[in-house]
Amino acid sequence: MNKIPKISTKAVILSAGQGRRLLPLTKNSPKCLLPISGKPIIEWQIDALLASGIEEIIVVTGFQTNLVEKLLQQRYPNHKQIKTLFNPFFEVADNLASCWVARSVMDCDFLLLNGDTIFDVPLLAQVLESESAPITLSIDYKKIYDEDDMKVQLDNKGLVKHVNKILPKDQIDAESIGLIYFRSNGPILFRDAVEEALRYPTELKSWYLTIIDKLAGENLVNVCSISGHRWCEIDYSSDLKKAQELFCE
Repeated sequence: MNKIPKISTKAVILSAGQGRRLLPLTKNSPKCLLPISGKPIIEWQIDALLASGIEEIIVVTGFQTNLVEKLLQQRYPNHKQIKTLFNPFFEVADNLASCWVARSVMDCDFLLLNGDTIFDVPLLAQVLESESAPITLSIDYKKIYDEDDMKVQLDNKGLVKHVNKILPKDQIDAESIGLIYFRSNGPILFRDAVEEALRYPTELKSWYLTIIDKLAGENLVNVCSISGHRWCEIDYSSDLKKAQELFCE
């Protein structure tokens, strides 16, 4: 069996939330531990990362952190570079605070993943092999975008112009899938912007994509289309059913 070559890229997985929209399934367990075809979401993510040669993986935890830590210790006892960082603000802040907690590990090329998005290995390979840019947003396309989609507007050069949930219909070109690749000076630009934003208490309720939206104004954010690959963001019970169908083993 061929050994998978290691790569220097890290991965940061944001898994601090409870996932209240999936209650009662998440009453006593965080969303990242919900099973898809018998395997927790977090395992799907980590297994894909390991299969792609990424061994340094930092999981930002919050709600029921002990359960996540226990699973990782049991499932990956020989992978010492899989670690957790606890976000004590998970009840009062959104995922920008999780990025702030993880800012010290954003010191080289890294992937930033939403803790509720699962994807196949070929999708990840496409992102890792994408054209180099400080920030690369993974995007997909569909005919109709709903209120909860993180919508993306592109400029005439194909760079990200805006990314948010409230783009007018006539300005939507794609959606962000919750997987971003930071390279070159991208990590320090993002880390510094996170530090600056959280100097203001009002930003505690912000998503990290508000930072990407601001950096897009400086022509720093490229895109990688993953159209045709398997992925699923899990917010509602209907998403669980979709994920089960997509990722059956």
